[in-house]
Amino acid sequence: MRAIVCTKYGPPEVLKLKEIEKPVPKKNEVLIKIHATVVTASDCIVRGFKLPLWHPIGLMMGLVIGFSKPRNPILGMVLAGKIESIGTEVKSFKIGDEVFAWTIKSPIKTRLGTYTEYKCLSEDSVMTTKPSNLTYEEAAAIPYGGLLALHFLKKGNIRERKKVLIYGASGSIGTSAVQIAKFYGTAVTGVCSTSNLELVKSIGADSVIDYTKEDILNRNDTYDFIFDAVGKKKSSKLKMDSKKALTSNGKYLSVDNGTPNPRIEDLVLLKEMAEKGKLKPVIDRRYILEEMVEAHRYVDQGHKKGNVVITVEQNK
Repeated sequence: MRAIVCTKYGPPEVLKLKEIEKPVPKKNEVLIKIHATVVTASDCIVRGFKLPLWHPIGLMMGLVIGFSKPRNPILGMVLAGKIESIGTEVKSFKIGDEVFAWTIKSPIKTRLGTYTEYKCLSEDSVMTTKPSNLTYEEAAAIPYGGLLALHFLKKGNIRERKKVLIYGASGSIGTSAVQIAKFYGTAVTGVCSTSNLELVKSIGADSVIDYTKEDILNRNDTYDFIFDAVGKKKSSKLKMDSKKALTSNGKYLSVDNGTPNPRIEDLVLLKEMAEKGKLKPVIDRRYILEEMVEAHRYVDQGHKKGNVVITVEQNK
């Protein structure tokens, strides 16, 4: 089978298309024929090992994925596909089920490996049947941004919030956060650049702020929850000032505030939201497996809207 292999850390060009052996599921695993995966910002961080070893997160990253090179040379965290075979003890899935999944169960249980045609996952992975109204490409665009956004919004007690500001509302996490916050009945203000204002409005934001032009403090608006969906990799004056726009009992959270442990129940909730039309995946660009280097180059630029999807074309 074909796979994109990363044998050393570095720029996108370290990714190579190779033929490798097709895996066989263990007794508690399913074998998934992958139809689509996604290139995330996290994939690019792993590929380039962009956190120094003296940094606590960089040290943990090295321990989990490898210091000198990736312990698992096949990157990728999400997938959507069809189950081709199952192990003898599998009870929750059957051959032919269309599924989508996020392969990371916890910070120390990082099972990458979705940049390929087939992947084995244990049946207790963060995996469920894909939304019936979505294509494989659309389904693959949900787990990463959706699970991260849901984790931090829940951590911020989104059910109790009335006014939320989402900084970085046009990325994969931000576009999910806007829609999930609206699902919980919250008034949402999205922060993004000029070119993304219409996109953020179209997915449900009640108002938008162009961080390149506006000063949040001049608006005299306050929020009881501010979620930074970008983190330390990007900053602006508006981002720094946003903490001053919190109500007295408001809360500020960033994607840098800890690493979530995703649950199957959360993915099921995202599936139900998608099937109800409450969560629509945003896809910026689509590439095929052979174009993985180009896809990583694009994501490295830091300007993607929503998700960059890889269609895994099968050999004829």
